[in-house]
Amino acid sequence: MEKGMVSLASDNYAGASPEIVAAVAAAAMGTAGAYGEDPWTALAEAEFKQIFGADISVFFVMTGTAANVLSIDAVTRPFESVLISDCSHMHMDECGAPGRFTGSQFIVVPSEGGKLTVEGLRPWVEQEPEYHRSSPRVVSITQTTEYATVYSVDEITAISDYAHDHGLLVHMDGSRISNAAVALGLDLPAFTRDAGVDILSFGGTKNGMMFGEAVLFFSHDYDEAFQYTRKQGMQLVSKMRFVGAQFEAFLKMGIWRRNAAHANAMAEKIAAALQGVPGVTITQPVEANAVFAILPEAMIEALHKQYHFYIWDPAIHEVRLMASFATTDAEIRAFSEAVNAFR
Repeated sequence: MEKGMVSLASDNYAGASPEIVAAVAAAAMGTAGAYGEDPWTALAEAEFKQIFGADISVFFVMTGTAANVLSIDAVTRPFESVLISDCSHMHMDECGAPGRFTGSQFIVVPSEGGKLTVEGLRPWVEQEPEYHRSSPRVVSITQTTEYATVYSVDEITAISDYAHDHGLLVHMDGSRISNAAVALGLDLPAFTRDAGVDILSFGGTKNGMMFGEAVLFFSHDYDEAFQYTRKQGMQLVSKMRFVGAQFEAFLKMGIWRRNAAHANAMAEKIAAALQGVPGVTITQPVEANAVFAILPEAMIEALHKQYHFYIWDPAIHEVRLMASFATTDAEIRAFSEAVNAFR
């Protein structure tokens, strides 16, 4: 991205919230135990337990890929398979890491608006057991989806009930879980633990943290396995306090909700700027912090001089415009003015 351009490419491009930077700076003073044996990690775990329940297990890692891959590795054997959507991050953007690290087969299931459905899962789940094929073990859903659509509580509950009825676990890739909570207007447990999710990858990096993700297990059945797989996966961070300090502030101060609410609101303004422009079609419901739209080729070329964003599907000129906690009203007003030149 060239200097001076405004990023609407990804919430990963944003920096960190000032409170997060302050929390890391405070944790840098003095000495503390390594590998999570420090007060900040304990406080962060307590914050998660305050939200989701005292009986959960909480582990910290550095990246979203690690959160997804290691949590699934802890609950599967190499002859078992994981059902994922055709646009999931694990399928499209994790460089084969899930299959390489776990040894499991990742079966790609067609999605609707980025979402898995019970009907879509049936052909894979309801096959007769056959040792020539891998055995389904996990259904992984992404909240929000790669199309920034949001599973409702009813949709998650339906998938969870179906999975559990067939002996499968449910994993949620929650790299943008805060945006989903704001979009749904719900507290975090309502569409995760209470809806039947067994394992949650809880993201912070895309929503104002410097680095760090959390893995939550809603039972203690896999605690020991994850301790080992996290170490083997090179994610047992020596100075874990810098992840813990961020998550404590992120949760305790409500930064997760504030930042996500702002990002979602900015996406709504992007969508409003595009409404009614000749040749523009918004292709997905705008439910979180991204807008997917087909734009005229000339508009894409003009906007790319000022704004960095991804062309999602070159064949149809579909782009993704993503807001973050750091996106400003002034930036979106300028974007709207640039778009208005094509009315």
